[in-house]
Amino acid sequence: MDNGAVPETTTTPHESPRTTSAVLPPLRIGPITVDTPVVLAPMAGVTNAAFRRLCRESGAGLYVAEMLTSRALVERNPESFRIIAFEPDEVPRSVQLYGVDPTTVGAAVRLLVEEDRADHIDLNFGCPVPKVTRKGGGAVLPWKRDLFAAIVRAAVDAATPHGVPVTVKMRKGIDEDHLTYVEAGLTAQDAGVAAVALHGRTAADYYSGTADWDAIAALKQAVTDIPVLGNGDIWSAEDALAMVVHTGCDGVVVGRGCQGRPWLFADLAAAFAGSDARIRPGLREVASVVRRHAELMVDHFGDEGKALREMRKHMAWYLKGYVVGGELRARLGLVSSLAELDDLLGELDLDQPYPGEASEGPRGRAGAPKRPILPYGWLDSRELSEDFRRDLHEAELSVSGG
Repeated sequence: MDNGAVPETTTTPHESPRTTSAVLPPLRIGPITVDTPVVLAPMAGVTNAAFRRLCRESGAGLYVAEMLTSRALVERNPESFRIIAFEPDEVPRSVQLYGVDPTTVGAAVRLLVEEDRADHIDLNFGCPVPKVTRKGGGAVLPWKRDLFAAIVRAAVDAATPHGVPVTVKMRKGIDEDHLTYVEAGLTAQDAGVAAVALHGRTAADYYSGTADWDAIAALKQAVTDIPVLGNGDIWSAEDALAMVVHTGCDGVVVGRGCQGRPWLFADLAAAFAGSDARIRPGLREVASVVRRHAELMVDHFGDEGKALREMRKHMAWYLKGYVVGGELRARLGLVSSLAELDDLLGELDLDQPYPGEASEGPRGRAGAPKRPILPYGWLDSRELSEDFRRDLHEAELSVSGG
């Protein structure tokens, strides 16, 4: 891919300046040093080994595997072990765990560290999807502060003897009337985590609206002993630098912004190194990445049909902003084999240059705010009742990713 000039300077929705001068030192997460202070957020069905390889080949950072449930791991579910089947050159190996029971989370962490399956473990307290929140998990769990503290302590206690750092990723809270992020950040710091990351939205926000970077700044001011990472609305390297300027955070977490754009990590590596070099691919270069992604997916799944079905959702992300045509886009969204993919890519006008702003910005659907679905009576108390304690194990049983 050819590097092009930096696009014309614009203003972010947060009215933070875009600059290439906000260069951060390497990010230190326990014994791990990440030269470029960027973390790939785990995304179910996206950040598998194939996509992580594309991102790693593009730039630098810490690349987290898809989320897995602690219960499934403890029960040695085969799919869980496929998720954490890292490639030999993938270092550090970063795993994100979801859990609602301290004992199960602790057991899952012990399995990972005693069997030498991970170099870094992140705990998910940010998932806003209803199948998780209706059981009291994900982004709504920190409301039960004792439970949150117990889960984090169990993970840290299991990981520490093996020198494996534990981090926490969370949201602001359930909604604007039930915010938990500052308290949770301080609790996590006291429990011995190596870093905390905040997505500047509540569970109720889902992925809608504009991320609250002021909340990230507030967390950074409160949590002073460990790195604080910011997440939300990073669609470009300029957005990442603007977040650092606005919040003072120690690094950034990138999720949807890299969907269909694994080369975003090259832009981020350049930006944090103080360079204005940016990747501006024409359609021929994009098509080449799509083809390589598909090949890597076939290698990952060992099943060409399954791999190409998984590739379908990536097509709209890769082709955002390029002139393709509705009929061809639809056919690419139903691709079922490498041979068919080759034929369809061959129908594209591959001489198209980078389309500029049309290919930038949000990927996929942001959706609208949603009233979080909570267990009955969840908001009545910050403490965990015995009834909730008995029922919470179902939260893990009902989650396969997210």
